[in-house]
Amino acid sequence: MRAIKVPGRNNKHRVLMYAISTCAWCKRTKKFLKNKNIEYEYVDADLCSNEEREKIRSDILNHGGRLSYPTIIIDNKILITGFQEDKIREALEI
Repeated sequence: MRAIKVPGRNNKHRVLMYAISTCAWCKRTKKFLKNKNIEYEYVDADLCSNEEREKIRSDILNHGGRLSYPTIIIDNKILITGFQEDKIREALEI
């Protein structure tokens, strides 16, 4: 599974987002992160192979999440499901 890296000046945290390429909330989350100059990586799950989707599923569930998109994992510890701007801001200290 290959994550796409989006560069940003704010790289204090490792941010990984699982998304669906056509999802409006996923697009909104990507735009928010980019506008805030957050460096992050994302994987569009719907463009992955079945095997890769299974790895995404396992990663989300192992972090205590549910299968909903977007799912953001910050510093491999904090999981945020959906576009929850307040929680994202708090976790990223912005």
